[in-house]
Amino acid sequence: MVEATDNCRICYNLCEYRTFHCRGVRFGPASLILLQRIRKKIKRMLVEALNLQKSFGGISAVRDVGFSIAPSTIVGLLGANGAGKSTTMRMMAGCLMPDAGSVRIAGSDICHDRITAQTKLGYLPEAANGFATLTVFEFLSFVGEARGLRGKTLATAMDQVIDLTRLEEATHKTLGMLSKGWRQRAWLAQALIHDPPVLILDEPTDGLDPRQKSSLRVVLRDLAQNRAIIMSTHILEEAECLCDRLVVMNAGCVVADSMKNELTDDAGRLAPAILRLIANDRQLEERTS
Repeated sequence: MVEATDNCRICYNLCEYRTFHCRGVRFGPASLILLQRIRKKIKRMLVEALNLQKSFGGISAVRDVGFSIAPSTIVGLLGANGAGKSTTMRMMAGCLMPDAGSVRIAGSDICHDRITAQTKLGYLPEAANGFATLTVFEFLSFVGEARGLRGKTLATAMDQVIDLTRLEEATHKTLGMLSKGWRQRAWLAQALIHDPPVLILDEPTDGLDPRQKSSLRVVLRDLAQNRAIIMSTHILEEAECLCDRLVVMNAGCVVADSMKNELTDDAGRLAPAILRLIANDRQLEERTS
């Protein structure tokens, strides 16, 4: 028999990639065989977040957040404003160091080997802005070179992301002149330019009109065929259409990590379950405070 402790590595449900912690569990021979299979699954995980914590001025923004994402999966990060979604994504992207916990991107630790980990991810921040005086072409060229692309490789990558995000008519316009929707597409293109295996997208359809949103959904579905994608959204219809799995946050904590079909009602809607989860968590917090 082998005893698992709180220090053992995070384990994953083989069927649905849910995370759980082994706390004082004793494993027999059959369970050890299962754990060996789990370890093989772990090696194929493109994103592994474990026990992430972050506070600002003594206020806890993210508490003990952990989940994993396998290839060919779109995970929706849901929750109300202030739930901790953007802070979690910034830590995953290496833009904000956690107070505790870890993130591995395609096997590289974002805290201890940040540059290597960031070569394997594309990040679209919330309300992306900046570089107002650069044209879209100059912006993508700059980002591509910063990502190590040069010459024909850079030109090919730019052509591909411009075509993918349908930016052709805006390439010679400065970012400062673009509408919010066009600017969002330019920032999405920069996240894709180096063809990363992991995409971290914070409100990717923010500012897009209905036609652009529909087109982006098709693009994301195509991109997810061999990538791990995590996206936050306030639009539950998007999560219903796009996501395979949902991580719901409230008050800095994960209150649900489930396959989409476990949270939708008979009509395929997420709203009743999401509202119930958030309401139940708030009631529990009030009773224990």
